[in-house]
Amino acid sequence: MSVQVGERVEMKKPHPCGGKTFEILRVGMDFKIRCLTCGREVMAPRKKIEKNIRKIIGE
Repeated sequence: MSVQVGERVEMKKPHPCGGKTFEILRVGMDFKIRCLTCGREVMAPRKKIEKNIRKIIGE
């Protein structure tokens, strides 16, 4: 899956705040994403993030 920095993605599972939309901040072995509802930043392994992406919204 090709995901670039700055793109917005919708995840299958929501963040604890209830938001499902995230912005990609860093791409590598780990992804850094920001919840667009509450602004919290999270780092997670690439495999986990790619598995949980429902759709790529764009920039």
